[in-house]
Amino acid sequence: MANTQGPQGNHDPAGSTQMFRAFVDEAPQRGRQQAAASSGPRIGLIVGIVVAVAVVVGVAALALR
Repeated sequence: MANTQGPQGNHDPAGSTQMFRAFVDEAPQRGRQQAAASSGPRIGLIVGIVVAVAVVVGVAALALR
């Protein structure tokens, strides 16, 4: 990445312009991957809540007998 040129031909020793462009180009893809990955834990959370409610209802039913 050394000796990269900025948009006006200025020397960019850190290559930050190139790194920023790569980040911007990659951002929409990363958003889609996170959306797909976040649906898994969300479904797991819903299933966990349903199981917890079922256990509480079962314990309450046994306690009221």
